[in-house]
Amino acid sequence: MSTDLDANKNAALEQMVADVDRGGRHVGGVAGAVLAIGALIWTFFQLWYSSPLPFTFNFGIFNDTEARSIHLGIAIFLGYLAYPFSKKASNYMPWYDWIFAIMGGFCGAYLYLFYNQLALRPGLPTTVDVVSASIGLILLLEVTRRALGAPMTILGAVFLLYVFLGPYLPDVLAHRGASVERLMSHMWLTTEGVFGVALGVSVSYIFIFVLLGSLLDRCGAGNYMMQVSFALLGHLRGGPAKVAVVSSAVNGIVSASSVANVVTGGIFTIPLMKKSGYGGIRAGAIETASSVNGQIMPPVMGAAAFLMIEYVGIPYTDIIKHALLPASISYIALFYIVHLEALKLGIEPMMSAGKPKTVTQKLAGWGFGISGTLIVMGLVYWIGVGVQQVAGDAAIWILLGLLVVLYVWLLRITAAHPDLPTEIDITNPVRPEAWPTVRAGLYFLIPIGILVWCLGVEQLSAGLSAFYASMSMIFQMLTQRPLIAYFRKQHMASAAKQGVSETLTGLEEGARNMISIAIACGTAGLIVGAITLTGLGLRMTAFVELVSMGNVLVMLFFTAAVCLVLGLGMPTTANYILMATLMAPVVVELGAQNGIIIPLIAVHMFVFYFGIMADITPPVGLATFAAAAISGEDPLKTGIMGVTYAMRTVILPFIFIFNPLILLIGIGSTWELILVVFGATLASLTFAAATMAWFRIKCNWIEVILLLLVTFLLFRPDWFMNKLADKYVSRPVTEIYTVAADLPESTRFVAVLQGFNIEGDEIVKTVAVNLPVLTESEDLSNKETMGRKRLSAAGLNFMALGDQVQLASVRFGSSAQKSGWEAGWDVLEVKVPNPDRPSELWFFVPALVLLVLIWLAQGKRMKNMPGHGNSRARASLG
Repeated sequence: MSTDLDANKNAALEQMVADVDRGGRHVGGVAGAVLAIGALIWTFFQLWYSSPLPFTFNFGIFNDTEARSIHLGIAIFLGYLAYPFSKKASNYMPWYDWIFAIMGGFCGAYLYLFYNQLALRPGLPTTVDVVSASIGLILLLEVTRRALGAPMTILGAVFLLYVFLGPYLPDVLAHRGASVERLMSHMWLTTEGVFGVALGVSVSYIFIFVLLGSLLDRCGAGNYMMQVSFALLGHLRGGPAKVAVVSSAVNGIVSASSVANVVTGGIFTIPLMKKSGYGGIRAGAIETASSVNGQIMPPVMGAAAFLMIEYVGIPYTDIIKHALLPASISYIALFYIVHLEALKLGIEPMMSAGKPKTVTQKLAGWGFGISGTLIVMGLVYWIGVGVQQVAGDAAIWILLGLLVVLYVWLLRITAAHPDLPTEIDITNPVRPEAWPTVRAGLYFLIPIGILVWCLGVEQLSAGLSAFYASMSMIFQMLTQRPLIAYFRKQHMASAAKQGVSETLTGLEEGARNMISIAIACGTAGLIVGAITLTGLGLRMTAFVELVSMGNVLVMLFFTAAVCLVLGLGMPTTANYILMATLMAPVVVELGAQNGIIIPLIAVHMFVFYFGIMADITPPVGLATFAAAAISGEDPLKTGIMGVTYAMRTVILPFIFIFNPLILLIGIGSTWELILVVFGATLASLTFAAATMAWFRIKCNWIEVILLLLVTFLLFRPDWFMNKLADKYVSRPVTEIYTVAADLPESTRFVAVLQGFNIEGDEIVKTVAVNLPVLTESEDLSNKETMGRKRLSAAGLNFMALGDQVQLASVRFGSSAQKSGWEAGWDVLEVKVPNPDRPSELWFFVPALVLLVLIWLAQGKRMKNMPGHGNSRARASLG
């Protein structure tokens, strides 16, 4: 009976994932075949578009606009086939969905089908253009309702109405309005609306990364990462919870879907957590908090992270660099939280750790493991670089040959041992051996290694890097089963057939996972188009300044609240697009007017983080509902507990807005990097201890306050140092080129500008931009020439008028333009780092002293507690 109940629960969970990620319709026959073939065609088109092959063969070359149109046309077509009008139509295909799918596909692809004709009459739409665009918008809103829910559709419709009702609205929101022809041309026949930046990112980056994740998951990489986590951590105190945290962090490489992360790992970890003593509500909350954070974990982050490439104007490798430390310390803090919960609840290890080992043996084992990993990584790097230096153009073929040899060798090792189990025995869990488990799937790391190599070493674009990783994944899926069968002397034909089937399924699922994301990008583009058409974005600065009364912290709380509210009914991707369009420029601008330099990437990461938090926040957090369905507990209580655990992630955006060192911005040396990483990690642990009111033992209120003070000292040492010494000193504006020439690579160029805003008010603001380093081939002898070149490379050109300097031009789309530099404004002063200011990291010393005092005070109390020996035993990680 229990088996039947478990089977029904798993089926319901799979349906939940399908409803959210792939569409809830399950049909066979012609409809099923068309849906599968359509998804495969979309995948093959995206692989072709992402590859260098079109330019190699000079065939099948699509420009950005054409690719966006094809992308949306296929997405709408598949959307009507995959997402039913209601749950009643989940098992069949009504006739009207065929009509909607064909019409939607045609309207979506209209810009591609009639591209040449439309190019000859820009801004002069015909009746056919207007009718096609109108039908396309209506069908886009309906498929949005099916795939993403009513709130997103309503929001899109409200923005459309806002365009028409502008002349009749109050002065704060009023605008001239627009005719139907102008609206349809703006939204559907140009790249200002639906086919804007968001859809372009979906075409160029998001699809290929989602496909890579689907292929990794289908080939078994997700299960491998779960089994490795279980083998390494399952025997510890609170082991199942620690497995949930670590496996979700690693599984974030495979899946950027919060709900899929919860279901994939939660069906094993949540029952095990309940059995170990956490209880259903805590178990669901821990799984939710860890799974949602998978979207912020590099190298494959949530879809919104790829949008930052265009919105911030930096390469994806920089986004990975900025995201790495916050994501890592967030998971470290959650790992510590579940350990503290285990101590508070008196949870003991569920299973034996195997043969007892001394501390020396444990340290030696971890030391050999970590050092071996670093040695292998170093060998891979130096072999790759060495072959490129020696072999020249032939290096690619030599490296591919070496990769194939490595892949076959790893498969031979895998074939010599039994396959990993596909699930964990919840009733009688047994800890697998660590090294045999790790060894069984090392070949899964090859595609991830290719991705990291292409991004970090070859400096290829994110899309091209993911293409090469995806092609290696496809090759691996086609060959891994027949090769393993060959080494095991089994029948290869059936294994090859299974490999082909799994590959096609992975390619299909990748496309189906993209349907809702592409539609979200299209609808978000509609909203962005309404904002640009009406000028609403310009009004947001005045509105937010009024609401926040010019206080940056209040403005950030307001932005966070809006993100969470929008997240109740919008997916993370659409939430980010809307907030990045409306709020991010406002935060940067008002910060600048208050003399606070807020890096643009920090604001976008702020919006990204709070958009993700909506997946936890009750009453609508989908990840929370998935976890509650597994645990059998109340979703609202699970969500509230999940928010408590997520506090360690919630504070991070507020920290890195004011202290960009957390995003690894402005790091000047290796020692500074080490200290920043140490301080941020320790701060996340002390904050976790404060929120749990438990350090070595239960904390009193004074210790909680002191732990919060330690956290603030470690997270914001700059706040204290600013009270003692100014961060910057002024230099005469006439020295602007000398300052630019002498500025180190890690230091931003800072200036104070004065000018007039669009309302005619005089504004003074502080702005900053990173200046690129000039190559050695350029003339570096003349300081003024060198300064001019560095500023010009950043998109800035100045004009000297005696003792005054004016910003002559700002290159459109440059990071300077996005950071608030405005042409025609006067430069009042240039600021350089204060050479007499001590390092702010000196405030780590009083923080550590306070922490040691708290540790000693609690240790003294522990000795006076009855059974303090048991308490000491419980304080260990094991």
